[in-house]
Parts: sequence; C-alpha cells; structure tokens
Amino acid sequence: MNLDLLIENVTNPALLFFLLGIIAVYLKSDLEIPNNTSKFISLYLLFSIGFKGGQELAHSDFSIEIIWSVVFGMVVSILIPLYTFFILKKKFSIENSGAIAAAYGSVSAVTFVTAVSFLEMQSLNFSGHMVAVMALMEAPAIIVGVILIQMFSKKTAIDSKIGPIVKHSFTNGSVLLIIGSLVIGWLASDKAALGIKPFTTDIFKGFLAIFLLDMGIVSGRKLGDFFKSGWFSFVFAVIIPLINGSVVAYLSQLVTEDVGNRFIFAVLASSASYIAVPAAMKIAVPKANPGIFLPMALAVTFPFNITFGMPIYLSIVMAG
Repeated sequence: MNLDLLIENVTNPALLFFLLGIIAVYLKSDLEIPNNTSKFISLYLLFSIGFKGGQELAHSDFSIEIIWSVVFGMVVSILIPLYTFFILKKKFSIENSGAIAAAYGSVSAVTFVTAVSFLEMQSLNFSGHMVAVMALMEAPAIIVGVILIQMFSKKTAIDSKIGPIVKHSFTNGSVLLIIGSLVIGWLASDKAALGIKPFTTDIFKGFLAIFLLDMGIVSGRKLGDFFKSGWFSFVFAVIIPLINGSVVAYLSQLVTEDVGNRFIFAVLASSASYIAVPAAMKIAVPKANPGIFLPMALAVTFPFNITFGMPIYLSIVMAG
C-alpha cells in the first residue's frame, strides 16, 4: 500500500473531525450536533451526490458497461451475506447472524459519500451510474438475510412476505433521495444545474466535515457497549470488510477499467449498512439484536474503511 496515500487520508480534515468526535465522547464533552442539523446535513450530502451523479449520467452514453456494473453490484450484494452468514452462525444466533450478514452485504450511503470526497482528493472521477448501482445494492442483501433466517430457523416469527421488505428498502429515505436526485440531475439542463452549483459542489466538503464530526460522536457513544460483545465481533467487523473490498477491487476490472468506478465498487463491497438494514430487520426479524450489528457497522467498520480501507482499495485498483 502507498504510505503517502494513507498519510494524506489520515490528515484529511474530514477524517480528523471524525476523530475529534470520538475524542469528545471520551473526554465527556458536551459537544453535540443538534439532531435536526445532522439530519439536514445528511440529506444535503445525499442530494448533492445524487444530483452530480445524474449530471454525469446525462453526459454519458448508455453502454453495456452500465448493465454489467449493475449486475456485478447486485451479485456482490447477494454473495456477501451468503458466505458471511455461515461464519457468523458459529458465534451468534440465527437471527443475529442473518441480520449482520445482511448489513455487510448491503451498503452504507455515508461511506459512499466519504469515498466520493476521497476520490476528489486524488483528482479522480467516477461515473454517474455508480450512484444507481449503490442504490440497487441495498435490497438484495436484506432479502438474502431474511431468506437465510427463514431457512435455518423454525422458531423465529418472520414476516414471510418479501414484498414489504423490498418496498421498504427502496422507499427508505436515503435511498429514495439519492435515486430521486439522480433522476433530477439527469433531467436538469446544464444551465439550470450551474445555477445551484455553489450549493451542490462548493460547500460539499465543509458539510462533510461537520457530518463526520457528528458521526464520530455517535460512534464514540456506541464503542463501549460494542466491546462488551467480545473480540469476535471486532475482528469480523475489520477483516470481512477488508476481504470483501480487496477482492472486489481486483475483480471489478472484469466489468470496468475506470479507476474511480472500481474504487467505488470496492468501497460499496466493504461497507456495512446501519440505516436501511436495522430498519428492515425491525420489521422482518424483531428478535435480531441491533445492539450487535449496529455498533459493528457504525463504530468499527465505518472508521476502519475511511481511515485505512480506502487507501488499501485504491492501491489495489491502481496496481491491478
């Protein structure tokens, strides 16, 4: 791995604000981002990413690469929960194993947003259709997780209707906003898009820094409870994303040669959902304990990916 790339990432102001949030928790500071402000910033980031992706898509010619990218992303989203489930059920209940597997097969929109900023630091671009790929990778992992729980557990009360779970996956606020923004960006004229460029582009990094400060505070609060669940959870939350991201970083060359797109694929494969999956599992599998898979995704995998994972995945892509 390129150490200069790692150092540059670690000294990124957005990441340093994330670390400041964690430090604030352990210093018992009253530093806090108001809930309404945090929600607004997260919505802004998703809107900005979706809109810019739509603009990029509008200037791109439809190609077979787009189709293969969507297929590749969905296959990855299906395979990850399939193999991780059997590792997890050696230590956890069937319900928790399925929920954790679904979380790691699904994707994190916040990690995606951070990855976009990381690419900008490296003066690299990605194609607009990768926003759609990200959105389409949400549901398959959730469905696989629920099916696995149904197959291996006869006692668990599960809503056997997959329809509501799929609907919830696509009507989840973050997914709906980023898909909607993608479509609007695709439809908007260049002149109209230029009119809101100061909002969609110029202030993006500043808002990202404040958002990651808030994420650091949230992560810091969950770390204590997480460590009580044992070392297996911690090791899984680091090693599995690293394996997934590294393998996909290499295999992505089968569907695209674009460095930015391959990097995004790796980040999506390595990320873990802590928004859509907990919401879906609350509906489908009430016995699954969010106190296990939520801290794994948010307090361990997310910090690992934005600190060490992204430089590693980019190095693999650049070398491949």
